[in-house]
Amino acid sequence: MATADTSRTMKELAPGVANVLFDTWLVSRAVHALIDEAVKASGLDADEFAVYSVLASGDAVTPSDLAQWMAAPPTTVSSYVKRFEKRGHVIRAPNPEDGRSYRLQLTDTGREIHRTAGELFAPTLAAVESALGSEAGGIHEQLLALRKTIDNLGASTESDR
Repeated sequence: MATADTSRTMKELAPGVANVLFDTWLVSRAVHALIDEAVKASGLDADEFAVYSVLASGDAVTPSDLAQWMAAPPTTVSSYVKRFEKRGHVIRAPNPEDGRSYRLQLTDTGREIHRTAGELFAPTLAAVESALGSEAGGIHEQLLALRKTIDNLGASTESDR
């Protein structure tokens, strides 16, 4: 959790260190710790809760889709999938659009764990949104714009190689 001392220290960072990307990294680390603590009793950590949330949000997704969403290499996604399968929380379903691929789906047990984590997470989210007040929606939109910008820069960097 950020304290007054932490905020003061962040303001005192040397010029060139405090910038939109570094500040986003700092916020990301703080959010990660906050969500870890909120969902701990479910047995999931922040990253796992996020992945389960993607898997619970609707249609089954391919590992490639998940890697793109996570901005993670396929090996990282594979590691998650193996861990979730071992727990009995995820199954691989045939991909009707590509016989060489598969889609990931939460099992009933995986959905129950996700529901539990979501209930644990809800008060933390509500507290953050309440503290931000009317700024919450604008911040959300700005974060989405930042992610889109980063994705576009990453795509253009890959095409330059």
